[in-house]
Formats: sequence, C-alpha cells, structure tokens
Amino acid sequence: MMNSRHPYSSLTPDCALDALDSTGLRADGRLLALNSYENRVYQMGIEDAANPVVVKFYRPERWSDAAILEEHAFTAELAAREIPVVAPLALNGATLHVHSGFRFAVYPKQGGRMPEFDRAGTLLRMGRFLGRIHAVGAQTGFLHRPTLDLETFGYTSR
Repeated sequence: MMNSRHPYSSLTPDCALDALDSTGLRADGRLLALNSYENRVYQMGIEDAANPVVVKFYRPERWSDAAILEEHAFTAELAAREIPVVAPLALNGATLHVHSGFRFAVYPKQGGRMPEFDRAGTLLRMGRFLGRIHAVGAQTGFLHRPTLDLETFGYTSR
C-alpha cells in the first residue's frame, strides 16, 4: 500500500520553531511562510535580534546530505569571492541541521529587488556574475549532484 502522508505533514509551525531553537537561536514566535517550489522555507523572528532569519527545510529524500553540503560549500565559496549570494549560517560548526527528522539550514535574511532587464548595464553585470559563478564551479567537480545536461534532463526524462 502506498504511503499517502505528505513529506511535510509533521512539519508544523511548532516543529519549525523548535528546529530553529535547536541551533541555539531562540525563535520569538514570528513565522512567515515563503514561496518555494520543493522545500519549505520560513522567515522566523529571533529573540533580541533586529533581523529575522530564513530557515529552509529540505524535502525529505530529495537530496543526500553530501549533495546539500556540497551546495553549501559552493555558496560559501561564491560569497568569499564577493559574488552576491546568500550562504547558510554556520551554527555550532555546521550549516546542515536535523530536527524531528527534517534537515534544514538557516540563512540571514537578505532583501533584494528585481533587476532592471531593460538596462544594458544590468545585463552586462549579470552576465559577468554568471561567468564568475561558472568559473568558480569549474574549479571543483561536483560529486553528489546530478549533471544538468540535455541527455539526462532532456531526452531521458522525455
């Protein structure tokens, strides 16, 4: 018989707030669900802190821990090279945490705005950032994430 429970059925607001508390950051009870395609992402207030954090709960059984940590390391490398990304916070020496069977990461909240695509200067800067991101990615092979190629994500999936 097929399991009909949704992967996030036990990720209640209390569970999400308790997960953040398990990292040593004390949630103040403010919780706002944010848009995400396959994960669950929340903005959460922190006691005695001016800025909230963003907590990303990874979809169960979607990625391995190694793949998630590889993504975290890549993001940290991009940030170290002054490429505008938001890297997960290292809390208690780790970027990947587990609470009640849910893996999650905590990020600083970072505002942003939609780029002005009708401006040539914006497109030039974005192109340069994309080139720099690809250059950093080419320095180390990714071992735990699938390769995005035409064969695998095109022909085979068709």
